[in-house]
Amino acid sequence: MPYIWLLVLFLIPFAIVLKISFAEQEIAIPPFTPLTSVDEDLGRLNIAISYQNYADIFQNFWNTLNPFGDSENSNIYLMTYWSSIKTALTTTIICLLIGYPTAYAISRANPAMRNGLLLAIMLPFWTSFLLRVYAWMGLLGHNGIINNFLLKMQIIEEPLDLFYNAFSLNLVMVYAYLPFMILPLYTQLVKLDNRLLEAASDLGAGPVKSFFTITLPLSKTGIIAGSMLVFVPAVGEFVIPELVGGSENLMIGKVLWQAFFDQNNWPLASAVAVVMVALLVVPIALFQHYENRELEEGAK
Repeated sequence: MPYIWLLVLFLIPFAIVLKISFAEQEIAIPPFTPLTSVDEDLGRLNIAISYQNYADIFQNFWNTLNPFGDSENSNIYLMTYWSSIKTALTTTIICLLIGYPTAYAISRANPAMRNGLLLAIMLPFWTSFLLRVYAWMGLLGHNGIINNFLLKMQIIEEPLDLFYNAFSLNLVMVYAYLPFMILPLYTQLVKLDNRLLEAASDLGAGPVKSFFTITLPLSKTGIIAGSMLVFVPAVGEFVIPELVGGSENLMIGKVLWQAFFDQNNWPLASAVAVVMVALLVVPIALFQHYENRELEEGAK
């Protein structure tokens, strides 16, 4: 049954995107050329596959890396790929630094308090994602709550630039994805056997040594799962960079939107998406390899 869901929800849509990426743009509905056509006069099947979209992307890569290449708009794809990966990686690291101690504290709390703390973590999901992002606009804007408070307290003379920059982008990204880090970590940490920590203490290990020799190794699966749950969707994030990131923090989600809806170039947008998926296959494959190794070691 899980394989059926995987087929329906991922493999079939991806196959459609992959097919479109080998087509050419056309003023029609849908706006791309068919890959196959039937010549009724000759009675044969014609196949028309175009690699131009991928050639444009990799030519763009080459022009960006080549100091003697064409610099006009040469860095649009490579830089947005890099910006997306960098922002997602920064978000993942910050979420891990905040989420691990939070998840650890929740797992060590008494059972009655745990439920309330977990509810507080999940509570933002009960409201619209878009509304939560707009709330940050009211906090960080030039006329927002933070700047107005600082101005009234005469701490600053002019409003701070807290919005439409890397700071606001990373802040809101961490806010949006932090629960995806906390929950897998909590699930792993709450199963930790306290007797192991007590035994380590009896053998003379301090809290720091016990953490690095027992708690951290036993929570590696939660760290990797949480990191993947944050990193993968953060790479393709569109709403947050569009609303709070500004023009200088262009990510691949915006490029896809422009190609699909502004330029109506579905084949190029599909090729950009396929390359992005190919880049994400590497960390996902490493995660799967580590998971399989952990299961094999646990079975021994």
